[in-house]
Amino acid sequence: MFDPSRRRPSRLAYLAALLSGLALASCHLPQPMPGPGPERASAARQARGEDTQWRHDWVRDAVFYEVFVRSFADSDGDGVGDLAGLTARLDYLNDADPSGGNDLGVDALWLMPVFVSPSYHGYDVVDYTRIDPDYGTLEDFERFLDEAHRRGIRVIVDLVVNHTSSEHRWFEGACCSAASPYRGWYVWRPDDPGWTQPWGGTYPTWHARGGEYYYGIFWSGMPDLEWRNPAVRMEMERIADLWLERGVDGFRLDATRHLVANGPGELQNDQPETHQYLQELAAHVRERYPEALLVGENWTDTAKIATYYGSTERIRGGDELPMSFDFPLAEAILTAVEEASAEPVEETLREIAALYPRGVIDAPFLTNHDQVRVATRLAGDQTRLRLGASILLTLPGAPFLYYGEEIGLPNGPSGDDRDKRTPMPWEEAADGSEGRGFTTGSPWYPFAPAEDGVSVAAQVDAPGSLLAWYRGLLRVRHATEALRRGNLELLAQDTPTVLAYLRRTETETVLVAHNLGGGRQTVTLPVEGPAPEPLLVDPGGALRATAEGFELTLPPRASGIWRLSD
Repeated sequence: MFDPSRRRPSRLAYLAALLSGLALASCHLPQPMPGPGPERASAARQARGEDTQWRHDWVRDAVFYEVFVRSFADSDGDGVGDLAGLTARLDYLNDADPSGGNDLGVDALWLMPVFVSPSYHGYDVVDYTRIDPDYGTLEDFERFLDEAHRRGIRVIVDLVVNHTSSEHRWFEGACCSAASPYRGWYVWRPDDPGWTQPWGGTYPTWHARGGEYYYGIFWSGMPDLEWRNPAVRMEMERIADLWLERGVDGFRLDATRHLVANGPGELQNDQPETHQYLQELAAHVRERYPEALLVGENWTDTAKIATYYGSTERIRGGDELPMSFDFPLAEAILTAVEEASAEPVEETLREIAALYPRGVIDAPFLTNHDQVRVATRLAGDQTRLRLGASILLTLPGAPFLYYGEEIGLPNGPSGDDRDKRTPMPWEEAADGSEGRGFTTGSPWYPFAPAEDGVSVAAQVDAPGSLLAWYRGLLRVRHATEALRRGNLELLAQDTPTVLAYLRRTETETVLVAHNLGGGRQTVTLPVEGPAPEPLLVDPGGALRATAEGFELTLPPRASGIWRLSD
């Protein structure tokens, strides 16, 4: 499954990279800014990349799982999750035994930031070449990668491309002097134009430093990189190469729609240069590592997300980002479950069909680390949580799960981001362990308050648990080509609480139906075919052939998956 020639660089290569970075730490050790040469070299790489196709068949079959390492599993009792702890829990995620059914069954992991950072969350990076000591060492990361790959689990890591920490040596060098060669790695101007964040509010995006102002769209502690500077773009390519050589399988790219700002308001989003530079980065990665995945965080509407795939005229899957998270679909699924209406999902799926380039890979999800958890939003209602999971895992694309979602983990009590990223409860609180299987010490942050049963231990052997339902959904998805790769055809019928669709490949047709309402529903679907084979059906659900089509019966908030043909 994995190319054995993709070995990690030698220690000499690693030291060379580290020393190269250290040279940036001081205004007294300047590195000349690249001129036209690097621009031409980068353009040449892009041109070569245009002749290389993505090799993303593995992505089309994958279910991803987002992990906040700090909150997943602690191996040394300091209360902070780490890479060794994550490694020890890999069998929970995928034990490489397709016949057992004792694991969740995910195919790939997305690790939230693991590079050196002064914060708990890691999105303000101070060194892109090293693992944060809170999480372990480079050797711990290599061991984790080896164990994940041995189980067939791919690994993508968060790469924060829009900004650095204000404590990064590049920014400290830039602040030494206006003549610093690193001044041009960030965005400066002599005055404050008064721009505010484009998503609303009055928070400024220009910040005073040494008599001038630098741009930082999120806050002053995260200065934006100057992506117009070819040296910045080449450095990000070098960093990507370094981690791909170390064995990672791709990157989740943070805040990609904000790389270039050309003015206030919406001119801080989705600029033409942003697309140009992402295409350049994608071409570089595609030329050297065509199996590597780039998935962008473009938190916007469907029409704008569609533009981040770029052109599919020459490159299968798009010549820009081969995947972007589908924020509108995530909201549509949760709204549909809350309001017992199929319309939000149907409308969003029609938009995707109309606007996305043909053949690209969607990245659907329910919630992530920046959002209120699905279990909190749906008030812990187990039937609604099952329903949301059933919709997500039967739609096209490569779905992403957020850690703990599979056991109904809620938010902590506040609106703070840390309360969306609380420690994973492996054991019940009643078991007497303060660390609940997450740590032998005191956890870095309190566990989310939850009712009994919201733990892995309580659900792992319970056939009717939410975890068991997730496991069943993943097994059916993996065993059914139409669910992994089939196109989608919405089925018309007159009941607004019923969402029904076909998933088709050339050799297989699967019918999926969900009753979002609180009452039992029986509807006739305009579909012809052989006797249906149930793949995963909530108790009380049924599908039978009639002269008018298939008669579907579903209990309240229930789902069913049937194979119609082979």
